[in-house]
Amino acid sequence: MGLALAGAALALAVLLPDRAEAQFGLGGGPLGVARFAVGHVIGLSRLRHARMAVRGGRYRSAALRSQDPRGAQREQLSNPYILRAALSAQAALSGWRGGRRPQGWWRHPDGSYGWAGPVFWPFAHDDLTNAVIFADATSISLYGYGDIYAAIFAPYAATELAAYTAPQGRRARKIPSAQNICDVSDPAGFPADRIAAAVQLSELHRTALDDLSAAWLSARDSIRSACPTQVPATATERLGLMRERLEAMIKATDTIAPQLAKFVDLLDDGQKAKLDALANERRAALAAGQRKDARAEAACDPDNDPRYDVKAQRQYEQLVQQQWPAADIASTLKLDDIARARLDVLQDTTLRTMETLSACPTKAAATPQARLAAVKARLETMLQAVKGVGDALDDFEADLSDEQKAGFEAMGPKRGA
Repeated sequence: MGLALAGAALALAVLLPDRAEAQFGLGGGPLGVARFAVGHVIGLSRLRHARMAVRGGRYRSAALRSQDPRGAQREQLSNPYILRAALSAQAALSGWRGGRRPQGWWRHPDGSYGWAGPVFWPFAHDDLTNAVIFADATSISLYGYGDIYAAIFAPYAATELAAYTAPQGRRARKIPSAQNICDVSDPAGFPADRIAAAVQLSELHRTALDDLSAAWLSARDSIRSACPTQVPATATERLGLMRERLEAMIKATDTIAPQLAKFVDLLDDGQKAKLDALANERRAALAAGQRKDARAEAACDPDNDPRYDVKAQRQYEQLVQQQWPAADIASTLKLDDIARARLDVLQDTTLRTMETLSACPTKAAATPQARLAAVKARLETMLQAVKGVGDALDDFEADLSDEQKAGFEAMGPKRGA
């Protein structure tokens, strides 16, 4: 989207409260909306580095055809979030408007993308590993309202999406296939060797770890099986893809849970401490590679007032740009009063997901089993949110003509112009 409001950042917090409160209909008024927006500020330093990586063209779509796009750099403690953000941006933008722009409006604040062509949650399984083993659920917390919004108002035109499922040929060097994107959902793999080296396992422990590794691979395969094979032509189909992907991730957590509990329960207190140390070392290595932003951490403080934070205002501006074009939809589609009321319900249902899917990170649970349970709970919450939006969308489109439905779908690419 064009940054038409870029010159009005300071005015937003002053001029938009009443309008924002009316349009968003959220509890807590405009500051509640703004606080959600500034929760995304957590990833701003990562975003800066990721943009540089994408603009420099160091990570091409060829890397997406590799099973391990990080390669040896993984062992060099390079920041995996920057690498992932660059890869997902390359995948997401290579088919969008010819990939001529360095960033798209539906990106996550850490520089990554929840939608890469027709694929939702490109690094799904890797995020499970990070959250459960390394106690870092940052990426998971960034999935929410923005991705649902992008499913309804697609950033891609039909021809752009088709490029991701077209037979691989000359263009494959520029636009990866949906299957290639799905195949790197677990680029680093399960860190069995690192766990074994750190914890110093007996034969009994190694057998349990092998079983856990096998469960992790099975979970990965279940997520990959939800990879789209056809272009999602409508918002209903895109929300359906989100449901399938989330259901596959929830199934993956169920596959992992018993083997994870079996392995951890065999460890003594000293071994559990060494396993926890892996997460601490990971966080320390990442923190050393990026600038600490105290204001970003304060953004999720309930006493924080984002009106006096420039970065918060920019995040609020980005959120405002994603406000629903309700008036435009009503006039373009010539909606009657009933259809307009159903559109209001759809809008309110979608915007309510900002409350249920807060982007502010929570403190990681003490044990891997508890962290896995927390991840599953988050995924189930998101699944229910997507289902609720899908039901509201079905109600809205129930009495629309084919021409009106086509006009509604055209709002997506129009919003991305």
